[in-house]
Amino acid sequence: MQQQLTHEETFFTEQKFPITLLCDGITYQPNIGSVFRICEAFGVAKVIFVGENIALTPRKINRTSRATHLQVPHQVAKLEEAITLLQGAKDNSEIIALEITDKSKPLKDISLNRNKPVVVIAGGEVNGISEVLLKLANQTAHITMYGKNSSMNVVNAVGIALYEITNKIS
Repeated sequence: MQQQLTHEETFFTEQKFPITLLCDGITYQPNIGSVFRICEAFGVAKVIFVGENIALTPRKINRTSRATHLQVPHQVAKLEEAITLLQGAKDNSEIIALEITDKSKPLKDISLNRNKPVVVIAGGEVNGISEVLLKLANQTAHITMYGKNSSMNVVNAVGIALYEITNKIS
C-alpha cells in the first residue's frame, strides 16, 4: 500500500537554477500567483513581470501562490527596461521565447548550454509575446499539442517549459 507524503516528508532536493522567467503582459492576478508557485517549485532564480500597471496585490495573488510570492525574487519592469535587459543578456544567456510561430520548434528539441543562464519569455493571456521581445530571443519554442486547440493557459505552458528546461540543464 502506498502512503501519500506531506511536504515535509518528500525526498526532493531544493535546487536553484540560473533561470529568469520574463512575463510579458501577464496581468491576471490568479495567473501571477500561479507563476510564483510554479517558479518556486522549479527553482527559478527570478521573475520579471513586464508591462504597465501590473499590480502585484498580495491579497489576490496569495490564494494561488500559497505564499511563494514571498520566496521568489521578482520585479516589475516597463517594456523598454525588458528590451535593455534582453539586449544585454543576448550574448551570454540563452533566451527562449515560448510561442507558436512559423519558425518555432518543439520545446523538446531546443538546445541549451548548461553553462549559460536561461531567460524564458512567456506572453500574456490575450496577446502572447510582443513582437519586439520575440525578436530578441535566441530560440522560439512551442509545446506540441494534439487536440484542436492551439493554446493553453500561460501557467500550464510555463510549467511544461520549466520542467523540460530544468531537466535539460540539471
